[in-house]
Amino acid sequence: MLPTVVNLMPSMPTVPAVPETETTQTLVTAPSGRLEHIISRGQPSPPNFWYDQPDDEWVVLLRGTATLDFGEEGSLNLKAGDCLTIAAHQNHRVAEVSHDAVWVALHFKTSG
Repeated sequence: MLPTVVNLMPSMPTVPAVPETETTQTLVTAPSGRLEHIISRGQPSPPNFWYDQPDDEWVVLLRGTATLDFGEEGSLNLKAGDCLTIAAHQNHRVAEVSHDAVWVALHFKTSG
C-alpha cells in the first residue's frame, strides 16, 4: 500500500470571505509525541487564554506571520521559515497571526 500524501501548503484566498477558526490535523502520533499541521486564519488565542502544555513543542511557521506572547518574558515576532522550541509548561499564547499562517508543530516528551 502506498503512503498517504499530505500537502502542507494548501492554497488559501488572499482574504477569507468569513474568518474561520484554526484547524489542526495530526499527521503522526507516537508514544514519544505527535506531529501536527496547523492552519491559522487570523484568529489569535482568546483573551486571557494561555497554553500550558505538558510536553515540549517545536514549531515552525511555514507561511505567514505571527506574534507569540510569553507574558512577562516578552513576545516574539515570527515570519515564514522561523522555528523555535517552547519548553513544557512555558505559558504562551498567539497574540497575532496572519490569515494565511501555516504551521507544523512537534509535541514531544523529553527523557527524565
